[in-house]
Amino acid sequence: MQIQLLSCDAKKPDRRAIAKALETYAGMDNYTARENAGFLLDGSPVEIEVEGKTTSSAFRAFRKLDVDYEIMD
Repeated sequence: MQIQLLSCDAKKPDRRAIAKALETYAGMDNYTARENAGFLLDGSPVEIEVEGKTTSSAFRAFRKLDVDYEIMD
């Protein structure tokens, strides 16, 4: 499932936690996850692919981190 992460509305966003969620749910390596977390916090949308049983967990994790997302397909 394609998901576009739009923005993070947290008052104090946790870059490390967002990167960890990207590693866990999008299957990114650490460097790419940290880079994409930075892009997201700078205001650029990030598109990721989440598959299988982890989809609902990914939605829950991004809501907990105050990350706004949009389902692409």
